[in-house]
Amino acid sequence: MSDIQRHVAVEADVEIPVPADGEVWVVGAVVLDRNGRVFAQKRSPDRRLFPNCWDIVGGHVEPGESLLDALAREVEEETGWHLRSVRRLLGITTWTGDDGAGERHEADYLVEVDGDLNRPALEWSEHTAYDWFGPGDLPPLKENRAPGEYFIHDLVAKVLRVHPDAT
Repeated sequence: MSDIQRHVAVEADVEIPVPADGEVWVVGAVVLDRNGRVFAQKRSPDRRLFPNCWDIVGGHVEPGESLLDALAREVEEETGWHLRSVRRLLGITTWTGDDGAGERHEADYLVEVDGDLNRPALEWSEHTAYDWFGPGDLPPLKENRAPGEYFIHDLVAKVLRVHPDAT
């Protein structure tokens, strides 16, 4: 058990898959503020995948890394916050990016973090902006995405609809 796994609370019914050999996994963290808004950051225009699009916190699971360890690492790398708890598995999807790297499995989680939510420490080389999105703020999450490719928009909308009391 890693230090992260010892220090992060995971609700009893939360599934954390174990990647099979050769599988590529991605994790995503949906972070809510006290006002029930979801944190998102805009990917820089020179990113290989989903350039200039809004995204939740997350990224690839490194070989030999657990999904929980990757989730904690990505939260810290992308925001400076520390993963405190994993409340719910929001879903597992499989997708193929337009970068030629093949199929990926993605597990997205509703999480709680420690840190100053008003001052995320973004990786400015990878992201150009951040914002908090409430139910009436969702249209920008469709920017630079083709119809039918509104995964982040739809995920955030689902969280705000299904978990309005998640904070």
